[in-house]
Amino acid sequence: MGTTRKMTVAVVAVALGASTLAACGSGSSGTSGSGGGTTSKDVTLVSHDSFAASPAVLKEFTRETGYTVHVLKSGDAGEAVNKAILTKGAPQGDVFFGVDNTLLSRALDNGLFTPYKAKGLGQVDAGTQLDKDKNRVTPIDSGDLCVNYDKKYFADKKLAPPQSFDDLIKPQYKNLLVTENVSTSSPGLGFLLGTVAKYGDNGWQSYWKKLKANGVQVVDSWEQAYNQDFSGSAGGKKAEADRPLVVSYASSPPSEVVYAKPQPAEAPTGVSTGTCFRQIEFAGLLDGAKNQAGGKAFIDFMISKRFQEDMPLNMYVDPVVKGAKEPAVFTKFGATVDHPETVAPDRIAANRDQWIQAWTSLVVK
Repeated sequence: MGTTRKMTVAVVAVALGASTLAACGSGSSGTSGSGGGTTSKDVTLVSHDSFAASPAVLKEFTRETGYTVHVLKSGDAGEAVNKAILTKGAPQGDVFFGVDNTLLSRALDNGLFTPYKAKGLGQVDAGTQLDKDKNRVTPIDSGDLCVNYDKKYFADKKLAPPQSFDDLIKPQYKNLLVTENVSTSSPGLGFLLGTVAKYGDNGWQSYWKKLKANGVQVVDSWEQAYNQDFSGSAGGKKAEADRPLVVSYASSPPSEVVYAKPQPAEAPTGVSTGTCFRQIEFAGLLDGAKNQAGGKAFIDFMISKRFQEDMPLNMYVDPVVKGAKEPAVFTKFGATVDHPETVAPDRIAANRDQWIQAWTSLVVK
């Protein structure tokens, strides 16, 4: 916001759409990579792979409530939602985090969540409360999915980086872009929805035909796209990383600064702000949760200022709670997106599956 999200840079084991240090710590940090062996004082959070929180913050939750958080990671967002649907009624945990506005209707239509109005919801940005009538999910963060570019590549080529969807289909950017599969990755789906919003029902397929003809590469996950194929990430400094454009987040550049040693004066990557789609992520109490009280307590905690202010440099997303402050490095190096593309939730619900099917036929098959 994702998308949103923690990047793997250099050899630091932090990732958006990949395992993270904070969320995979030992039991001493208040987290566990497994939901097994839990007790009534354990809360199991099922999430996509990019959930991360500072161990000290999770310990604070334990001190306040007596509950210990265990984190069960389930792949990219699309994969995690699919797994949750398959275990509906007998969930693997108590709370699910990471369903976003691109996938929300699918989760709600499948009855994944028990309604719960979180304490402190009045301080959450009303524009993010997409299920406010029923409170089956609680907004946790927002972010903008955008094309990122490798500054050095474009400087060396003396080529201006693309700034819009229209730019991406121009011949000078042929074979430069890598994106994610829309059926397995929420960043990929968000990018597709951005083109639907931009070009409409009658134009987006024509756009993707041109994008395919211009050499767009499609991979399964954000982790592969950003950390393996994108030449601008510190995790992608290898011979096979030959794509200087990638679908990622407006908040990706700060991570390239924070985890670099020494820290550069400016981010090595930039954001094409005319290619962005606004993403909102939610948490919900899973239907059939064994520890409903603990799950409710953790959802309350996720919209506390303490947790919200911890998110920007852990998951590289924006807080949704009024008054929550972002670190200076996050705001300095992140891109400001004034006019992101959006698609109404009911329109996504009515068309998402057919859009995915049409995209797959056009681009992958």
